[in-house]
Amino acid sequence: MGKITEERIGAFARHMGEDERAEGTVEAYLRSVRGFAAWLGGREVTKDLAVAWKEQLLTQNYAPATVNAKLAAVNAFFKFCGWQDCRVKALRLQRRAFRDPGRELTKAEYEKLVTAAKDSGKSRLALLMETICGTGIRVSEVRYITVEAAQAGRAEIALKGKIRTIMLPGKLCRKLIKYARKNKIASGEIFLTRSGKGLSRRQIWAEMKAVCAQAGVEPGKVFPHNLRHLFATVFYRACRDIVKLADVLGHSSINTTRIYLITTGMEHARTLDRLGLVS
Repeated sequence: MGKITEERIGAFARHMGEDERAEGTVEAYLRSVRGFAAWLGGREVTKDLAVAWKEQLLTQNYAPATVNAKLAAVNAFFKFCGWQDCRVKALRLQRRAFRDPGRELTKAEYEKLVTAAKDSGKSRLALLMETICGTGIRVSEVRYITVEAAQAGRAEIALKGKIRTIMLPGKLCRKLIKYARKNKIASGEIFLTRSGKGLSRRQIWAEMKAVCAQAGVEPGKVFPHNLRHLFATVFYRACRDIVKLADVLGHSSINTTRIYLITTGMEHARTLDRLGLVS
């Protein structure tokens, strides 16, 4: 087939950018492709070597979902290069029945994080967490939270070739406008660095991790996407409409939305107790 070169990887990165892939997806795909290239050690890509790499991943104690994510990245790279014959099959996974409680961020823990950020003088972080959790947006969509959106009470998000409207709670709009005025932001993005650039996914992640200790919340539960999960859980409990939730989250498949609604085993056990079927 050929060898993996930085030129090919760069072209693949540009292709994903043109395809409007999320920043986090691009980073993860490039990391996996470079990992495979390093493992190859300069050898040409073949189907046998791709399968061998897959088997190597299975010996490294990666979770099956992580292995599949790496394979998806490399398969996408193969497709881009025209090396479809080298693509490898993903692992077959049984749908998870319960979510790991050690990764589940509760509403009470979220409130502790917001309070800790405020008490530490990190007003931007506190408002940012409230914005993500109060609307269910992806961290890559934070740039669409603008002064104009706060004034209108809605944000128009264009991502992955689709445009959807996100309604902003009135209380959140007032907070966003007050924050923008205080920081002399007259128009455009609200969440900016001191140099006037948009916040990166990595920076948001790092700032959230920095308040874990003060909030008394396990760091393993604290990352931007878990705020989106919490929104989905609370929203569904309020309306019990999975189709509406899928629209709000921007999912093209309800099966994706179902993943967000997986409960912990403890919640399931409480549900069984409430059934009253055991005397």
